[in-house]
Amino acid sequence: MEKTFHIAIVPGPWYSHLVSILQFSKLLVQLHPDFHVTCIIPTLGSPSTASNSFLQTLPSNINYTFLPPVNPNDLPQESTLESKLYLTVKLSLPSIHQALNSLTLRTPHVALVVDSICTQALDFAKEFNMLSYVYFPPSATALATYFHLLKLDEETSCEYRDLHEPIQVPGCVPIHGRDLVSQAQDRSNQSYRFLLQRVEKFCSVDGILINTFLEFEKGPIEALTEEGTWNSKVYPVGPIIQTRIESDDNRHGGIEYLTWLDKQEPCSVLYISFGSGGTLSQEQIVELSLGLELSDHKFLWVFRPPSSSASDAYLSVEDDIDTSRFLPSGFLERTKEQGMVIPSWAPQVRILSHGSVGGFLSHCGWNSILESVVHGVPLIAWPLFAEQRMNAVLLSEGLKVGLRPKVREDGIVEKVEISELIKCLMEGEECEKLRRLRINELKEAANSALKEDGSSTKTISQLAHKLRNLA
Repeated sequence: MEKTFHIAIVPGPWYSHLVSILQFSKLLVQLHPDFHVTCIIPTLGSPSTASNSFLQTLPSNINYTFLPPVNPNDLPQESTLESKLYLTVKLSLPSIHQALNSLTLRTPHVALVVDSICTQALDFAKEFNMLSYVYFPPSATALATYFHLLKLDEETSCEYRDLHEPIQVPGCVPIHGRDLVSQAQDRSNQSYRFLLQRVEKFCSVDGILINTFLEFEKGPIEALTEEGTWNSKVYPVGPIIQTRIESDDNRHGGIEYLTWLDKQEPCSVLYISFGSGGTLSQEQIVELSLGLELSDHKFLWVFRPPSSSASDAYLSVEDDIDTSRFLPSGFLERTKEQGMVIPSWAPQVRILSHGSVGGFLSHCGWNSILESVVHGVPLIAWPLFAEQRMNAVLLSEGLKVGLRPKVREDGIVEKVEISELIKCLMEGEECEKLRRLRINELKEAANSALKEDGSSTKTISQLAHKLRNLA
């Protein structure tokens, strides 16, 4: 009987991070069936409906257990989203330890793989005689920049946003300080210290699995893998994206807007979504609405109520929304032939793979970027928080598959700018370059990376070989 190699994984307490690390796990056990994965899930409040639905799709050689949920009321109410997630993991450490102890008493485990938010749990790997790995859902550019922050923190006294020159991270497109990850925008903030603590942990693990692929981020990957640069080996294992779940297509009247898409011309529709919880202010919602109307282009908009916090809906999602309360008077009636507004959620993978979709106005979350690239859809890069501004720089200035709007000093993108950008993406000469040339090259490379002889498939096989040899 073939030997089974057991791995424990700890995802971040956030839907997109849970999906990403489990999609990687599904790929690992598909390519190497002698591996078995146990997922130990910390949660903030009750697990979401989306999380429970996704977990039902796991194969038999991946099982999971929910830890006792952390009560949101036990966290400082003024904390940032990142701080709340970090503190959720901290409060879950005793439960993580107990779960690992129970697992290893039954079956020896060869490795512990933790989400990049969960580095506090890495200390348990040594205790239970396991190799330690970090699963890093964002880009290699973000990882290289995080490592560079350790150096920058020692050398720089001012706030990074006040630096006059762009920051040159080895292998990466130059990034202005104002475009660094949001936790680095205020160096006196607790979330910045949390970030540096996490990155310091990255330096002592056996490897870092990055959700990217060599052909997509060759510069930062090569810089990260240079001998002696960092103590940890990096493994580009992407693009790891969510696959379509048939049961999701009917959520929130899914058939209606998928039927509407079927009636549209090829590449004629702009899809608009700000991720699994991104939000806009009321003023920005009005400007976006009027910009869409002014552009006269077809659109499909996943809508959430306004908030002063860009990440507000990540921890509380409303399904039953009266969108007309927040949109300009008469907007829905005037645009009923032009587009559709969908409350809260839509099957993004299904939509991006639809032939009528020709552009994606995105918050630049890494999962959304990869999904867009895999399906060959050029982007309007509209970042909100976290590392999304760095991603927007990579898309617009590095990879040149995205257009970035001009923003007023108060952070608002005006309707005329929105309209012109949509026209440029959907019909202009710039769109021809984006869609027909660069985005199609990257689409082909993305799909090749996970084929039998692809770069990421080979990397996963190298990882599996190492785990077998050291078991």
